Amino acid sequence: MDFEQARFNMVEQQIRPWDVLDLRVLDLLSVVKREDFVPEALRNLAFVDTPLPLGNGAFLLPPRLEARLVQELRLQPTDRVLEVGTATGYITALLAKSSQQVYSVDINPDMTTQARRNLQKAGIGNATLSTGDGLLGLTANAPYNAIVLTGSVTAVPEALKAQLAIGGRLVAIVGSEPAMSLTIVTRVSETEYHTFKQVETNCPPLVGGTVAPAFVF
Repeated sequence: MDFEQARFNMVEQQIRPWDVLDLRVLDLLSVVKREDFVPEALRNLAFVDTPLPLGNGAFLLPPRLEARLVQELRLQPTDRVLEVGTATGYITALLAKSSQQVYSVDINPDMTTQARRNLQKAGIGNATLSTGDGLLGLTANAPYNAIVLTGSVTAVPEALKAQLAIGGRLVAIVGSEPAMSLTIVTRVSETEYHTFKQVETNCPPLVGGTVAPAFVF
């Protein structure tokens, strides 16, 4: 298989048409080889426009959605990032190439092990991985300039919003099938958040990712 041609087709036919136009993000897709983060049995499917199942409820998002999530974070080289749902480490690598430090947590220890191996092979040294319930965040390393969830949730967890730095952005796919939206939450003060639903989309849920909306009195 010609991976470079497949990568070019992925960018031109899937990613650019989905309004991923940030040249920094597009350049990253050539630097971080997606096929190196796909299990060997799925390697020839590394660039298809569909979620790839990894077992035990884990999955890789479609490439266009991965790229869009990274773009909407608007990362800076000095940013500290929390990723919820490490999977095989591909999005982790994209984040690490765009920021100062990434903290990534996955509920599945096998995914953590696989991602750590993939990131080491890719020469990524600024990503710290752990296993646990990412919907609770990682308070020890908070606050974060950016938080990204790599699977859908029914509502944005309050615990994650509380770990955003003022001015920080959280990007997630929020809702239930068939009504989900790519949602951006910006923390504007200690007590205020701005929430913007950007585009309708769909993706599998995070394992353990059913978060009940907060009660409104």
